[in-house]
Amino acid sequence: MFQYPETFLTSRNNRLYIVQKIIFEKPDIEQINRHGLKAADMHYHTNHSDSPTRVKDALKLAKQKGFGLAITDHNQISGVIEAYELKTDVLVIPGMEVSARDGPHILVYFYTIPELKEFYEQYIHKSKRKSPYLAITLTTQEIVEKTEEYNCITVAAHPYGYLLFNKGVQKCVEAEYLNQEIIEYFDAIEVICGGMVRNLNIKAAKLAGTFDKGITGGTDGHLLRDLGHVVTCTHAEDVDGFLTDIMQRRSMVIGREKNFMLKCAMASVVLTKYIKYTAPSLKIHYEQNMPRVKRMGERAIRRIKR
Repeated sequence: MFQYPETFLTSRNNRLYIVQKIIFEKPDIEQINRHGLKAADMHYHTNHSDSPTRVKDALKLAKQKGFGLAITDHNQISGVIEAYELKTDVLVIPGMEVSARDGPHILVYFYTIPELKEFYEQYIHKSKRKSPYLAITLTTQEIVEKTEEYNCITVAAHPYGYLLFNKGVQKCVEAEYLNQEIIEYFDAIEVICGGMVRNLNIKAAKLAGTFDKGITGGTDGHLLRDLGHVVTCTHAEDVDGFLTDIMQRRSMVIGREKNFMLKCAMASVVLTKYIKYTAPSLKIHYEQNMPRVKRMGERAIRRIKR
């Protein structure tokens, strides 16, 4: 079992706790709660973007199991707003997953709903394209620079990307689409993403260590049964404390990846959400993958010339 090479000390009721940073196993929420920790799935989608899951169903399950969640719909905040309007007892962290024009997905978490709304209305809403859940017109650099105007934390979602797509910031860095300096703009790295494979999550954990970043984890769930299988834990009881603990590197992440069959089930459901956006979605994927195709062609030409 790979574990992050550090532990941290934190005090609660005048006692010190030593906690492992990253554990690849199914979270035992009852045990986590008994140890005075609060768990939250920090990457979850609802029917306000490309998931069939209703907000009230996600909140009901989270309350039953005893954990919180961040609703991080693609380029959309109406799911978070609905959750707050329901006045739930569940810890709900205001967030959004922004899809950059050049590929990477960026998780942005806010301390308050008004700040989230302002950021969304000022920059994201007007930058959407005809396929609303895919890449907006802003680049990674533009997005992270704009987040610095707000009291929020910026997290590199699944930094090594999904399959052939450029959906991770470090994947784009290693492909030379982005400069390594872009990582400095991020407050934390998503070190366990339920949709990724183990070796890429381990690489993400090492990336966080290399650049001294905070850590988060979430299922990247779209189905109700996904929720809570990867959680971020801190000793905080509210949004302010939870996000502050992540910023100050006092969080831990527990979870494991979905198996192949569950990933296939999720993909088949998610794809139905894009059918009516087929043409604009294909256009976006074409634009994002052209740099890779061009680079492969250039390398092939260089090899031939040798």
